[in-house]
Amino acid sequence: MKYKNVTRFTHQQKDRVGVLITNLGTPQAPTAKALRPYLKQFLSDPRVVEIPRLLWWLILNCIILRIRPARSAEAYKTVWTDEGSPLATITHAQQKAINTELKARLSKNTSGLNSDDLLVEWAMRYGQPSIPNALQNMFEQGVRKLVVLPLYPQYSASTSASTFDAIAEDFTRRRWIPELRFSNGYHDDPRYTKAVADSIREHWKNNKRADKLVMSFHGVPQRYLHNGDPYHCQCLASARLIAEELGLTKDDYIVSFQSLFGRAEWLRPYTDETLKSLPGKGVKSVEVVCPGFSADCLETIEEIDKENREYFMENGGQEFHYIPALNDSPAHINALCDILEEQMAHWTVQNESTLRNKNFTECPYNHKSEK
Repeated sequence: MKYKNVTRFTHQQKDRVGVLITNLGTPQAPTAKALRPYLKQFLSDPRVVEIPRLLWWLILNCIILRIRPARSAEAYKTVWTDEGSPLATITHAQQKAINTELKARLSKNTSGLNSDDLLVEWAMRYGQPSIPNALQNMFEQGVRKLVVLPLYPQYSASTSASTFDAIAEDFTRRRWIPELRFSNGYHDDPRYTKAVADSIREHWKNNKRADKLVMSFHGVPQRYLHNGDPYHCQCLASARLIAEELGLTKDDYIVSFQSLFGRAEWLRPYTDETLKSLPGKGVKSVEVVCPGFSADCLETIEEIDKENREYFMENGGQEFHYIPALNDSPAHINALCDILEEQMAHWTVQNESTLRNKNFTECPYNHKSEK
């Protein structure tokens, strides 16, 4: 096996702690040409689609990738900005905000780490910037201890575990792997719960409270639940905790699931069917929040705030409000940094004076790696 070596390695390189935040991914442009490789990578992941590989290869390559890229491109065009994909833009902003906040915290404490010891990067599970490229950049800069935080509050094999797969696959090709801590979710973390609840309270300050609060989560096939995936249970727990923080009763809110794909039975109730039916039950105004999305993206901006808004209004609804994802809000960044600080607890690195005093007398080599 040919390993991925760092190109600037030296035994005198200062060790650093790395933080890698990840999200699902996005195409490079809102075009069918850009969507095709993105969708192929995404839908080829056996964690995402649990169908026998040969059968799925035929369906994916002979049907889906011939039809879906053009359709998806039209949807992406409605949310694309001058800066590019909303998900990429927001995730990058989150990375910068986390970097600033964590370094400010490190400069004030005596934990053994200082701001110069930390490197914060971001990557996408599918598309760019890729996880392997982000890891290579971090290891080139001396990262020897790594925290990975997938920005999925609720764990699912199709999201969190898939991210771990990508990390592990990269590590199998590396000579020197770092000490690793991997966060597999924070669905019941009180800081996350409060941040979501506070965003709803802020909406209530500026708008008349609606008849119903709809908490819409991304769906997964029903069989994943029966096969042991905790995602459904964690979504319900998140919704209940947010409702308790807000003082809501069970009659005040609804939990639903969106973004269906294919013909299999998915987690119910479906968001689109729910919003279509509510006006007929006397619900004339709704607020929709998506507590499973850490950043606004196609599924929240186009699917919820456009497509599902139209379903509700066309069926007799009078007021529809989408409450944005937490994105890079201070409350969200602080909650994520609290989680990351706990993951990094008790970690230290060799400082420059230690490196100088050590002088590497026990190592007969003081070389740089070959490319």
